[in-house]
Amino acid sequence: MRFVEPRPGRIDESRRGVHPGLQSISAIVLIRGRVNAGILIEAKESTAVNHSSSAPRPSAVVLGASHWHAPLYRAGLARRFRVTAVQDPDPAVSRAFAEPLGAPVVASVDEALDQDGSEVAFVFCPHHEMLAVGRKLIDRGIPFVIEKPAGANLDELRTLEEEARLAAVPATVPLVQRGAPIDTWLRQAGDIVYERMAFVAGPPSRYRGNGNPWMLEPALSGGGSLMNLGPHFVDLAIRHLGHHVDVVRKLSTTLHGEAVDDHSTMVLTTVTGREAIVEVGYAFPDSPLKRYCSFTAAGTSGFATVDTTGDATFTDQSGVTKRAVLEVDSDPLYDVFVTGVADTLTTGFAGLPTLAELVTTMELIWSPHLERTVRRG
Repeated sequence: MRFVEPRPGRIDESRRGVHPGLQSISAIVLIRGRVNAGILIEAKESTAVNHSSSAPRPSAVVLGASHWHAPLYRAGLARRFRVTAVQDPDPAVSRAFAEPLGAPVVASVDEALDQDGSEVAFVFCPHHEMLAVGRKLIDRGIPFVIEKPAGANLDELRTLEEEARLAAVPATVPLVQRGAPIDTWLRQAGDIVYERMAFVAGPPSRYRGNGNPWMLEPALSGGGSLMNLGPHFVDLAIRHLGHHVDVVRKLSTTLHGEAVDDHSTMVLTTVTGREAIVEVGYAFPDSPLKRYCSFTAAGTSGFATVDTTGDATFTDQSGVTKRAVLEVDSDPLYDVFVTGVADTLTTGFAGLPTLAELVTTMELIWSPHLERTVRRG
C-alpha cells in the first residue's frame, strides 16, 4: 500500500527539508488499518530501494547506548550499516546493544573513534556532553547524527552548529515527525492558518528507570518536557505557518515536582494572524498506552484532525469528510530516519534536518525570557 500525499500547502518539499525518499518510506510503513473508500490510499508496489545483504554497508559507531532512543535505531543500523563500535559508560548496556549487531564494545568515545574507517557516528550521549563529543567528530571529519537538542543550552548548540558548518562536516538531527503521517495528514488543510498539536508522554520518573537520571537535572539535560518533546512539534509549526513568529511560552513543574518542567504550552503567532499552539508534557500515567496526542489544522483547503488512537479526519471546504487510521506512535519513525541517513550519507545528509534548523527551533524553546513574548525572525 502507498500513501499518496495530499495537495501540498504553500511550502513545497524542497523548502521543507523533507527528503522525498524518507517521506515516501514513512508513509509506506506507518499508515495502518482499513480506510473508507475515497481516502488517498492506493495499492502499489513499494518503490523503496531493496538493499541486498551483500551490498557494501558504511561503517558506523554508536556513542551513548544508554539513551532511551538508541534501541529504536538498532534494526536500521543492522540493516544498513556495519557497526564498528558501541560506546557507553555502562558496559552492560553496551554489551546488550552491541551483541545483536556483532559489534565490539568500548568504554570511551576516543576508543570508539579510533576504530578504523568510521564513516558516520550516531550520538546519543547526555546533552551536556554533546558539544565535546561533537567537537571530537568535527576534528576527525566524521559526519554525525545527533539527538536533539545537541547540547545543554543554546550557546552550546550554536557553537556546535557553527563549528560543524565551518569545518564542512555533515550533521543531521532526528526531527522524525517531518514527512511522517501526522505531518502529511495535517498538510491536507492546505495553507495552514490555525493549528494545535498536543503530545503528552509518561511521567519523568521513567528516566530514572531507564538509565538516564541526568534528564531530570536541568544543567545536564537543558530542560524538561518542552526541551525534549517540543522540538518535533515546534519544528512542524514553524514549517506549517511559513512565517516569522512571535512566541508566548508557559512551563510548569506542579504535577510531579521535579526540577524540570512536566508540562508546557507554546503559542506561536505571525504578523498575519496565523497561530499554532503546541502542548507537551510528562503528565500521562505510566501505561501501555504510552501517551496522549491530538492534532488539528485549519487552512484554505479544509480542517484536518488526528487523535490518540490514530483516528483521522479531513473535511474539505465543500463539507465532504474522509477518514483514515494513522500510526501515531513515534517509535517506528526512528527506523525510517536511519534509512534516510543511509540513503543520504554520500550527499552530506541532503534533505534531512540540519543543525541550523534545530537552532531555529531551540531559539524559541530555550529563549531566556520565560513566560514572556519572544520574537523570532
